[in-house]
Amino acid sequence: MNTDLKNKKALILETAREINVQSWTPAEIDQLRRRLLAEHGEAAKTATEYIADVLKDAGYRVRLSLQEEAEEQYEEEFEDLLHFKTLGDAEVCIMRLDELMRKFRAHEEHAAVERVLGVARLGKRRAEMIAHNHKVEPQKREEKVEIANWFRIWLETPEAFFDWLDVRKQSPEFLAKFPHLEDEE
Repeated sequence: MNTDLKNKKALILETAREINVQSWTPAEIDQLRRRLLAEHGEAAKTATEYIADVLKDAGYRVRLSLQEEAEEQYEEEFEDLLHFKTLGDAEVCIMRLDELMRKFRAHEEHAAVERVLGVARLGKRRAEMIAHNHKVEPQKREEKVEIANWFRIWLETPEAFFDWLDVRKQSPEFLAKFPHLEDEE
């Protein structure tokens, strides 16, 4: 490794420790870059992207965009959302997605709202994939068709979904297809 690069990395990390921020945004990285130039002259001149890479490699939290920031901020909100072995699990999953979407919309967190919708679309695709897998037992495939339909309807009309679901679960067709649903609850 080039000695200059080794020294530059050491200078970046030393200056980062001095600045001591929780999360490195473009503004903090620019501050670090300017400080390096002011204290060490042309020898410390480096690209913002290089500084960001050095910080990431050293384990610092680096957020270069609002989208990344929103995704990281709410990452725990999205953990384990798409586990739905049963119709009851799917209903809970959609309830949670709905709660998150309403919360994020109320706070005008547009990137997080898009993430919720993306997770719901992924849930729909997963259910469809299992529904079309002929290795899966027929009853389970029927449930996945139903779940995919739930996701589709929630994505199209979230404000009416839960009323629709209550009616759907009481319909003769649904009760005939899924008589075991009471056992789940």
